[in-house]
Amino acid sequence: MSIITIEELKKSYRDSEVAVQALNGINLTFDQGEFAAVVGPSGSGKTTLLNMVGGLDKPDSGSILIGEVDVTKLSSRKLIDFRLKNIGFVFQSYNLIPVLTAFENVEFIMNLQGVKREERKKRSVELLEAVGLGDRIHSRPSKLSGGQQQRVAVARSLASRPRFILADEPTANLDSVSTRNLLEIMEKLNHEEKITFIFSTHDQRVVNKAHRIIVLEDGKVVKDEVKITSEIR
Repeated sequence: MSIITIEELKKSYRDSEVAVQALNGINLTFDQGEFAAVVGPSGSGKTTLLNMVGGLDKPDSGSILIGEVDVTKLSSRKLIDFRLKNIGFVFQSYNLIPVLTAFENVEFIMNLQGVKREERKKRSVELLEAVGLGDRIHSRPSKLSGGQQQRVAVARSLASRPRFILADEPTANLDSVSTRNLLEIMEKLNHEEKITFIFSTHDQRVVNKAHRIIVLEDGKVVKDEVKITSEIR
């Protein structure tokens, strides 16, 4: 079942008075439970595409349906509310709130949603345990390694029970061990809970784990393939 449908998506930016075409007629669909990587050289449009799907930027033209909702048509206020309830984000720079503990960072999204305190507490602990940080729930980001901070970010992205998670270069600042651990956690969540992950990445380690590879060049999809392996369900 398709949860995201992208049609004729276009976006350009001004760079020193020259128009740069970041996206040039993108057509894609994503189904529930996908583990997909969007790859391509720098400037190919990967991050721009994720920003559009996540409602962090507006296209010049085209549509993005999430379920039955065209997010390109939503007002700023409605878009904020829709993102909060439907989309999880994992960023390259972690984006944790430094004065909050791991527990409080995960809880924060649910607090914005108006989730009751006991439910927030229970889910925050469960999610941190799921990413292997049950013993670090009271640690602030400054006391955590980069890999641990990114695992907190994954737990936080799941807190709102989103339809899917957008991960923009999530392993860019991680060493090989942290990357392997993070990808194993994400793949486990994808496999066991059917959580949809869409990555933007340069990292071959992420590409090797992904079940679907979408290649962008000059703002266009030049390749879209599903791996046929024993791992695919």
